[in-house]
Amino acid sequence: MSRVGKKPITVPEGVTVQIAEGNAVTVKGPKGELTRTFNTDIKIEQEDNVITLTRPSESKEHRTIHGTTRALLANMVEGVAVGFERALELVGVGYRAQLQGKKLVLNVGYSHPVEFTPEEGLDIEVPANTRVIVRGIDKERVGALTSNIRAVRPPEPYKGKGIRYEGERVRRKEGKTGK
Repeated sequence: MSRVGKKPITVPEGVTVQIAEGNAVTVKGPKGELTRTFNTDIKIEQEDNVITLTRPSESKEHRTIHGTTRALLANMVEGVAVGFERALELVGVGYRAQLQGKKLVLNVGYSHPVEFTPEEGLDIEVPANTRVIVRGIDKERVGALTSNIRAVRPPEPYKGKGIRYEGERVRRKEGKTGK
């Protein structure tokens, strides 16, 4: 049985979960509100402040969606209660980031600046000109935006320049020997 799927979800204080017909789940909390429709095969039950998920059979399809559904629902509960954040570092001479209103402007070695406008519900913060923080309540959208920003100039293995996740280790390669 799925170890992740069996684990119950504890709903923190100040968060309400509503399970509607057809497994449409709405989670409201101090940070905002998220709604998602899950597979109807998985049974979602709530008792007091604990949510449990059960699957109807041991078939491969049910086993695969059991853990995924539980993880997505747990991320929704955590997102509206605490929120998610992802940090990026810019490494390279002249690489910098700045905010112009809500728009993120990156200067990362191209002939033109690269601009990102965050979707509704996502916030971008630039505490230093080589550090970018993306915050939001939806883990999936926060990760997608940081991934798109990183894709502008991924870290390269020879000099280590580029945009990397905070704490990411870049494996360095040796260059040409010149012989």
